[in-house]
Amino acid sequence: MIIIGLTGSIGMGKSTCGAMLEQCGVPVHESDHAVHDLLSGDDETISAVIDAFPSLSRPINRADLGAIIFHDKAKCEVLERILHPRVQNRQNAFIKTQRGKGLKIVALDIPLLFETGAETRTDYTAVASAPFHIQSTRVLNRPGMTEDKFANILARQMPDNEKRKRADFILPTGLGKAETMKAIKKMLAAIKEDHHARSRS
Repeated sequence: MIIIGLTGSIGMGKSTCGAMLEQCGVPVHESDHAVHDLLSGDDETISAVIDAFPSLSRPINRADLGAIIFHDKAKCEVLERILHPRVQNRQNAFIKTQRGKGLKIVALDIPLLFETGAETRTDYTAVASAPFHIQSTRVLNRPGMTEDKFANILARQMPDNEKRKRADFILPTGLGKAETMKAIKKMLAAIKEDHHARSRS
């Protein structure tokens, strides 16, 4: 099975790219959705988070949790140590399910793909990318977002230009959806061709 690692900084259109991949018949596992499910419905995860941050209670309020870790790198890392292995377990289960259905290609939407070394678990990597002025406009239009929050999030993520250097494919999201879809179809064609060539060699 071919596994694509999809990533992109906040506001870069990663979710849009994921939706387009699914339109092209490629199932996508979203890490953010897995985190939401774990924090809202997995007793083991909820207990581990509350043990780590005793000021929280059931049900976990995501805003309260965010306030705790927002300006504290060490606490953010504690939370990541709790969540990342559980998210990876869900990714593995997703891959197994899709393989059982006979599918040949899937995508894992992982915001911190390169930051966590998750690219080693994929066959190809793709980064959603747009000019900074488009990114900042998208992000600052989100409810509750401030320039301080935006800057803090960017500080925890690998710069877009570095992600672009590391990725196998760049998916532009600042030129309209038609151009993004064109890039996704071109990527899928290239991946299938490359995979076919490798399988023959």
